[in-house]
Amino acid sequence: MSSKSMTGFGRGEAVAGGRQWIAEIRCVNHRYLDLKIKLPKGYAGLEEKARKILSATLQRGRVDVHFSVTGDFSDLQKIEVNSSLATTYRDALTRLGAALDLSDNTTLSQLASYPDVLVLKQQEEDLDSVWPAMEQALKIALVTCDTMRSQEGEALTTDLLERLDHFSKVVHEIGNSIPELLQRRQQNLEERLEKLLDNIQLDPQRLAQEVAILADKTDVTEEIVRLDSHINQFRAFLEADEATGRKLDFLLQEFLREVNTMASKINDAAIAHLSVELKGELEKMREQVQNIE
Repeated sequence: MSSKSMTGFGRGEAVAGGRQWIAEIRCVNHRYLDLKIKLPKGYAGLEEKARKILSATLQRGRVDVHFSVTGDFSDLQKIEVNSSLATTYRDALTRLGAALDLSDNTTLSQLASYPDVLVLKQQEEDLDSVWPAMEQALKIALVTCDTMRSQEGEALTTDLLERLDHFSKVVHEIGNSIPELLQRRQQNLEERLEKLLDNIQLDPQRLAQEVAILADKTDVTEEIVRLDSHINQFRAFLEADEATGRKLDFLLQEFLREVNTMASKINDAAIAHLSVELKGELEKMREQVQNIE
């Protein structure tokens, strides 16, 4: 299985009770899991249920989730009649007609048009009854988002493995060049000593000691062995069925530590060029790893 990207988008729809629920998920990279859920007015009580589902699926990234609902809400609307107020209006009109010697022609529709006689009230939604539709829309959105994250994760994994192969090749190119480098340095040492000693016979044992010291200072076997181990571990993390982005990021720091140590030990212009190439690959790999969950 390839690693997953933290970047993705998903959309899900569900219809129930004459209403259509839509859930949209947008994910970008983030060090930790940062969930932001936006629900329609009156549905805030369902945020925790949505959060639990998201947290069980997503482990890292900034995740913005938006729910919307459209459709028929007539079952939540109720008209209440304020009979007492209507009676007060009628009695007032009767008294006004008597005072002005006018006949009372008040109709039902006229009374109903007066303020607060008929009041439209919004009933509270039964959240437990609407949650199944919301949950269905959310899970569909998660599946489509996860598909996108997996596809991008495969592309990231392919790129990282190619860079890792190149990195490994350069590391062993450096390792294979060490014997020739030691031979050149031994020859240079002998030539310098001959000039300094002005044709005085060199002590073979002393020369052997100096060459041994030189070889020990230039030996990068330990660093190459550790880098090989890091490379194998990096491959294993990429194939793991879990979120390994932070582990990969830490491992790349260890890569850089070994490369720096190796470069300081060798101190050779040609190999320094290869070390710079290694650091360049590590930086590119680190940029890609920042997008892996």
